[in-house]
Amino acid sequence: MPSTARRATSMTLDSAVLDEARKLGINLSQAAEGGIRAAIRVERARAWKAENADAIADYNAFIEAQGVLLSEHRKF
Repeated sequence: MPSTARRATSMTLDSAVLDEARKLGINLSQAAEGGIRAAIRVERARAWKAENADAIADYNAFIEAQGVLLSEHRKF
């Protein structure tokens, strides 16, 4: 797997959390990156839902009025 470019940054953390993480041997860079990646996923999902809310509402209204397409062929 090719390595990605890394860049140093500075963060301010709760001192008790930082002390506990160091005591437990947690790699702070990996933990922070994992948390940031998770926050990015959550924010992208929220933004997608907001951007597509009208289309989703229209589709749901269509299904409510017309029923599920090809439902007569469903076996469940």
